[in-house]
Amino acid sequence: MIDFNNDKKAADTLVLKVNELKEEIGKIIIGQDEVVNGLITSILSNGHALLIGVPGLAKTLLIKTISEALDLSFNRVQFTPDLMPSDIIGSEILDDAKNFKFNKGPVFANIVLADEINRTPPKTQAALLEAMQEKNVTLSGTKYPLGLPFFVLATQNPIEQEGTYPLPEAQLDRFMFNMILDYPSKKDEISIVKATTSEKSVTINPVLNQKEIIGFQDLVKRVPVSDHVYDYAVTLVAKTRAKRELATPFINDYLEYGAGPRASQYLIIGAKTNALIKGKYSPDIEDVQSVAKMVLRHRIVRNYKAESQGISADEIIESIF
Repeated sequence: MIDFNNDKKAADTLVLKVNELKEEIGKIIIGQDEVVNGLITSILSNGHALLIGVPGLAKTLLIKTISEALDLSFNRVQFTPDLMPSDIIGSEILDDAKNFKFNKGPVFANIVLADEINRTPPKTQAALLEAMQEKNVTLSGTKYPLGLPFFVLATQNPIEQEGTYPLPEAQLDRFMFNMILDYPSKKDEISIVKATTSEKSVTINPVLNQKEIIGFQDLVKRVPVSDHVYDYAVTLVAKTRAKRELATPFINDYLEYGAGPRASQYLIIGAKTNALIKGKYSPDIEDVQSVAKMVLRHRIVRNYKAESQGISADEIIESIF
């Protein structure tokens, strides 16, 4: 039983639980420590995450494994060009008594995997917006609350251009983190091949339940933050805004638009969680920098010059640290 009335004890317990969680995930997912840490951070921060990587890197398996280790309900939605909003949120059907009854869609789960989210038209993508922001869905004027905790973990394939629809800025902004899943190292790939081509079966043991996750999310909110850390986070975001007071010549040259206030909020909440995971009771500037790329890379818009010269979003973010 976790004592959430004692913040220090709860914070110490969080470190142990996160280490256990990583061990359980590591039974299935080999390597990718940075992405695993980012997903855990986003969940404890009560934020949604977008995972970008080429096919075959176990994006779906990673998210399913995390849901098992957290003992949460899980639904997967395969986004396709013909997917309709009702396929996500549900629809009203006539029952035997000829009354309309709401038939809940797959969004009614603790973790919703939006697989290849950029393969469906904007109208269907928008069906997730209310759920992600308000934690409920509305149909025929009636609001239906979603179960808590609620996370949308979306995947996106960066190399398929045909039949894809780029996510609108408004929807991208709903994601706390944007993480890049890269190819494994040669050593890790050998381990992956050995593990997946044998008869070995693995059981994932639940580490946290719904109540405990919500308790840790509330703990994150209570973490104190120094004024200089607030100032650093807000200044970092302000530096991304081209043609504004704090923008550097580099930013003015390569950025069309910068990040909005939600980026500052997510930098602080992410820094709080990052600090707790590392066993600290308050975040410092290093914690802000640890989450900065994940928070900012999908909130800045590069101009044509940056794209033509191959200047990446991460390079631009590094220039403002």
